Amino acid sequence: MSDSDTTKKGICYLVGAGPGDPGLLTLRAKQCLEMADVVVYDYLCNIDILNHAPVTSERIYAGKKAADHAIPQDELNDLLVKLSLEGKTVVRLKGGDPFVFGRGGEEAQELYESGVPFEIVPGISSSVAGPAYAGIPVTHRDHCSQLTIFTGHEDPTKEDSALDYSKIGSSEGTKVMLMGVGQLAKVTQMMIDGGASPDTPVALIRWATTGNQKTLVGKLDDIADRSEDVGFKAPAVAVFGEVVKLRQTLNWFEGRPLFGKKIVVTRTRSQAGELSARLRCLGADVDEMPTIRIEPPENIKEFAELVQDSHKYSWIIFTSPNGVDSFFDMFFKLYKDARSIGGAKIAVIGPGTQKKVQDYHLSVDLIPDEYVAEGLVKKMLEVGSVENETILLVRPSTARDVISEGLTEAGAIVDEAIAYQTVCESEDPTGAVQRFQAGDTDLITFTSSSTVESFIDMDLPIPDHLIIASIGPITSKTLQSAGLRVDIEAKESNIPGLVSAIEDYFIELEED
Repeated sequence: MSDSDTTKKGICYLVGAGPGDPGLLTLRAKQCLEMADVVVYDYLCNIDILNHAPVTSERIYAGKKAADHAIPQDELNDLLVKLSLEGKTVVRLKGGDPFVFGRGGEEAQELYESGVPFEIVPGISSSVAGPAYAGIPVTHRDHCSQLTIFTGHEDPTKEDSALDYSKIGSSEGTKVMLMGVGQLAKVTQMMIDGGASPDTPVALIRWATTGNQKTLVGKLDDIADRSEDVGFKAPAVAVFGEVVKLRQTLNWFEGRPLFGKKIVVTRTRSQAGELSARLRCLGADVDEMPTIRIEPPENIKEFAELVQDSHKYSWIIFTSPNGVDSFFDMFFKLYKDARSIGGAKIAVIGPGTQKKVQDYHLSVDLIPDEYVAEGLVKKMLEVGSVENETILLVRPSTARDVISEGLTEAGAIVDEAIAYQTVCESEDPTGAVQRFQAGDTDLITFTSSSTVESFIDMDLPIPDHLIIASIGPITSKTLQSAGLRVDIEAKESNIPGLVSAIEDYFIELEED
């Protein structure tokens, strides 16, 4: 290693994580996370965002709750400098926007003074996103054309406040306060003393933009008492002004069918995204708690040899998206041209697997009407005789033998390519298991028998109120064999079918 290599500086990205909804993360923020060697993140960052970082990256929790910092700011500044000077790509992930009432400016100054390259990646601030998700536009031509954003939590070491709340109260337009729930009585009284009308509409929005969002509406002279009566806690955004009245017609988020429902997703980290995103679109508060992870097969050499000979088969059958990825990861290590797969027809067990095959720019020749192994065998036999047909079945290490046995009995010559194995997820980097143990989850989803089996092995408490949703009959059978009831079963064994079944379940509950 040369001297230049050992003295190479890294870079620190000061990244805004947005207000809470992971869908509001910017593309540039995602790019930075994907490059990260280290992620230093705050309390208000949605932990699911960390899934964009490489699995090999180091994650450091910096805390940053009021009066409760996991790492004091001076030590945090030193840590960012140290990691960057070691040549690492550091992402400092901050809730909202790094420069809106955060200490991103101070951190950037420290990096500059230490000669560390840095980049500022703005994020969507809760000062505008929070009101928007509560159905409150911070400006409106019929109500106001001025917006004031202020903090209710200043540096506690300052002798005098830089804020005159009485002047803020007397100013025109909408006012938005961040980090001030604990000072609400003081702030509202000073605003009234400054000339603000006691009848000014006020809204408090807690955990804004997430499925756990709570909104409390009142007036300037009673919102502090209302807040105390219901135990309204931080983190929250406060909105003052006539625009709050527009919430009556513009409250688009809190009326969604799964709003406020806490749902746990047990798929692997790499696969949880689609299910989580669909549930969040319906307003759910989603927590990803993978019970399994995907690892290479035990006999990788045997798998490679079968992939190498894949062009010799009449059919290639894929039973899962993971199998497709594993197959083509190996295929393109062996071949540089996709045409080397030859003339084999491709069959898949369901639309999710079909889409994954299509991602590799290949067409699917057969997909069953029922997205289960039995349906695939039935469909293949309906298409024509498989006698003496050579079939490569790409499957996980643990799976039912329905396909191989059914096609072999029909005269086919079936070789099984074990593409991967599913193992219990032993790590909990986001603390999802601990949150599940708290017992406030409304619903848990299972998308395969392996997710069920690994969940059982985790020996977690299952509260009586917990609703269990299954992707289809095979997964349901595994749940029932483990002594668990199945409250929801998808009519179509895929992710859209599962989400639709969950939505229908809660709609019917509301109607009852």
